[in-house]
Amino acid sequence: MIKLHGVSKSYNKGAVKAVDNLSLSVKPGEIFGFLGPNGAGKTTTIKMMVGLLQSDSGTITINGYNIEQEPLKAKSSLSYVPDNPEVYEKLTGLEYLNFLADVYRVPARIRKERMERFLQLFEMTQAVGDLIQSYSHGMRQKIVLIGALLHEPEVFILDEPMVGLDPKSAHNLKEYMREHCNQGKTVFFSTHVLEVAEKLCDRIGIIRRGQLIACGTMAELKQQAQNEGSLEKIFLELTEV
Repeated sequence: MIKLHGVSKSYNKGAVKAVDNLSLSVKPGEIFGFLGPNGAGKTTTIKMMVGLLQSDSGTITINGYNIEQEPLKAKSSLSYVPDNPEVYEKLTGLEYLNFLADVYRVPARIRKERMERFLQLFEMTQAVGDLIQSYSHGMRQKIVLIGALLHEPEVFILDEPMVGLDPKSAHNLKEYMREHCNQGKTVFFSTHVLEVAEKLCDRIGIIRRGQLIACGTMAELKQQAQNEGSLEKIFLELTEV
């Protein structure tokens, strides 16, 4: 579902190497956690995966489509939730959701059913008619999540999705992520909440200074790190400068 091969990205005319020859793959039916310290290259990697940034070298394939050679096909099969929910404040929540459903060509009957389901899931039914500019940070995160799920993407990519969510909504999102992958689809997400990654993810990748330094199941990470402790202990040991 997701393949990165030899992907690199530099800033400041090559002076800062944000991502350095990164290769990894994520299979159908898998929740993949992407971890790393601040500035490790997580968000840069994700932005290249969804087509917001162009890599300097390497290839990125989403659901069989090269993100640079077939961007529309690749993007139509994925959804992306950024770490900071930037939304059209002058629209109501409902107008925003209908706009996204139009972009992804979700038929009227299907979009209505899905909207009702996800609005209930994230407790946004009462607020969906309000202007987005009146929403709290958490409510904006919820409306972005709902919009991202309307076309039921094959690949669901999230950058720090739990930030700003109340405990119930965070729980419901985790439950949906597992349900999504049980249908043979893929979830790729970055997080600093290591307990969530340890409990939720099928496999985990750890990036430091733009390079993938460990990747695998919890059992495989313990073996790689020669540490039988928690993910937090493994993470701290592997990323120590």
